[in-house]
Amino acid sequence: MLFNSFEFIFLFLPITLLLYFLSVRFVGNEFGLGLLVLASLFFYGWWNPVYTILFLFSIAVNYALGGWLIPNDKGNSKLFLVIGVVINLGLLGYFKYANFFVDNLNLLAGTSWHLHKVFLPLAISFFTFQQISYLVDAWQGDTREYNFLHYCLFVCFFPQLIAGPIVHHKEMLPQFMLKEVLQPRWSNFAIGISIFFIGLFKKTVIADSLSLYVGPVYDNPLAAQNVDFFLAWGSTLAYTFQLYFDFSGYSDMAIGCARMFGIKLPVNFFSPYKSSSIIEFWHRWHITLSRFLRDYLYISLGGNKKGKARRYANLFITMLLGGLWHGAGWTFVIWGALHGSYLMVNNAWRRLMQVAGFRGEDHRAYQCFCWLVTFLGVILAWVYFRAPTLEQGNTIILAMLGFNGAELPAGIVARMGWVADMLALMGVTAGHGSGSSFVGNFLWVLVGALGAVCLPNVAQIFHHYEPVLYEHEGSFKGVRDKTNIRWSYSMTWASITAFLGLLGVLTLTQISEFLYFQF
Repeated sequence: MLFNSFEFIFLFLPITLLLYFLSVRFVGNEFGLGLLVLASLFFYGWWNPVYTILFLFSIAVNYALGGWLIPNDKGNSKLFLVIGVVINLGLLGYFKYANFFVDNLNLLAGTSWHLHKVFLPLAISFFTFQQISYLVDAWQGDTREYNFLHYCLFVCFFPQLIAGPIVHHKEMLPQFMLKEVLQPRWSNFAIGISIFFIGLFKKTVIADSLSLYVGPVYDNPLAAQNVDFFLAWGSTLAYTFQLYFDFSGYSDMAIGCARMFGIKLPVNFFSPYKSSSIIEFWHRWHITLSRFLRDYLYISLGGNKKGKARRYANLFITMLLGGLWHGAGWTFVIWGALHGSYLMVNNAWRRLMQVAGFRGEDHRAYQCFCWLVTFLGVILAWVYFRAPTLEQGNTIILAMLGFNGAELPAGIVARMGWVADMLALMGVTAGHGSGSSFVGNFLWVLVGALGAVCLPNVAQIFHHYEPVLYEHEGSFKGVRDKTNIRWSYSMTWASITAFLGLLGVLTLTQISEFLYFQF
């Protein structure tokens, strides 16, 4: 079931809230939590009920293994940990990578092996990582769960089930036991609904509008062959902001839904396109995935404790596997390799600046230059993230570099006067493209840029009401409340929320899935 659907907004969510709080009050806490688990399973099974069986199998196996992970018995418990990780990665590997592996094996060996099309179960990447983190935390003695119902709730709580955030057991389950969470609070409803409608607006109004300018280039191989400089940049910038507002909007809607139940989810986005380095970008983009890759992959590989060369290799491998986690395709491998390379260069550059005694934060022009380089690097990588094939990604990159020429719609050129003559000297020609589509493309890109780069994020707007969980107290210190736009219990904000919600609901006639559902 989609957050951006009539069924969810007007039926599932209000009915679940009502039944949950009524059952907690009149029947008991455990009954209410059980009802929430059933509602979450219904939410998951709405897409394809068959995969609910796989989901429940995964939950049952991981719960059982977690119970055998006794911290003071490292010998036997490590065996169970290895078994658990193998089972989780085995399921993920089969459903997500089996066809990819067989296709590449056939290509290399000249064989013709064939698998029936394996369909990817919804959210398998997210609930797999979440349960692996639970097993590791249980093995290390950081968390325990003796109640199967509570464990089910930890895994399948519907606001964060489909596309995250990827949560830890120790940061989620204790919240459900708090007295103030088990009672409905108008403040939670007000904050939750406001955040949800902001996320809905991001998704349905901004992201879905930008998507109109992405598909014609990226989803049509023939069109990609003829794409010019402006069309390539327009489409790629549209995707850059579409992806941000789509996934950021989903995360906001998840945070809003959870808050209506009195639950705080971890922050997953913190204005990543404001980053002035790729290191900072990965501290701000998909934060819970970055945390997982750091804690359970990068550190397991040795982190930065085995010398500089090994550290850089660990960074590259982590991002390479992070790219492969997003999808079974060489385009995702290239995307991960690019970001791994970026991180290696960024770390080396920081070290060089430290040795030289240069303090970049003291120079505004240098900070702007760093932001531009970082943003261009991110855009370049997004081309491969979105392109269906390496060939198409390469074609679009070449077009962005000007190898396919540059065209402006003839209708626009005709109105430019002497400017058109200057552009002609630079090699810009008049084409047959739609002028209204061209203008619409870059106007929506401008809207996306203003929203992502200039405006505060939800965590900042609602800072005084603690809308999210931070990894530690120092996270984003100094910028959490760095905004003049602050939400409050007022008619002004009630009107703004109602307006954003109305615009979001009016666009539900053209329902589209969230981009991260494919991962």
